[in-house]
Amino acid sequence: MPPTSETFAVPDPSGPPSPTYPAGFEISYPSELNRWLPLVKWLLVIPHFIVLFFVGIGAFFVLIYGFFAVLFTGRWPRGAFEYLVGTVRWAYRVLAYYHLMTDAYPPFSLADDPAYPLRLKIDYPERIANWRPLVQWLLAIPYLFVAGVLYWLTGILTIVAFFTVLFTRRIPRDVFELMVPGMLWNLRGNAYSYFMTDRYPPFIWG
Repeated sequence: MPPTSETFAVPDPSGPPSPTYPAGFEISYPSELNRWLPLVKWLLVIPHFIVLFFVGIGAFFVLIYGFFAVLFTGRWPRGAFEYLVGTVRWAYRVLAYYHLMTDAYPPFSLADDPAYPLRLKIDYPERIANWRPLVQWLLAIPYLFVAGVLYWLTGILTIVAFFTVLFTRRIPRDVFELMVPGMLWNLRGNAYSYFMTDRYPPFIWG
């Protein structure tokens, strides 16, 4: 699954083949999961949600800063861009844990962790057209609508996964593969709406 210009090389990557796009992630398929963790994962992620609330406030102001920087210079400040990528990366590790897709507890970090079963990257754009921050959030709406429907599917399949893990200690591979696209579509749609890339996300399954 090659979502960006560089591969992540996570063990046993899962999900349908993805189009090459500047924003993407890979997640390892877990062959076995702890039978009882699904009962408490919602509770274990609460500290992350609390910290991410404050990290997200910082990301909001960074996004405003990036808006004006791109508007007047056509370039994302590298540090601001990396902060946003780190925030998204952290949030996706927490979401994967919350959706029972991994038992590895997410690190409290913005940085990439090669040892973690989910790795996310958004390629840094050398230039973004000055006008794009004004309209990309609007152009992304149709894509984000479909992404929301697919993420709803991920939520439904999380309920299925809850019972399969409880009784079999695993998520069937076919079910796991169906859980990935909703998260990928939302990542690509948000990266575009945040003018982190100028390539419109493809309407392709995966």
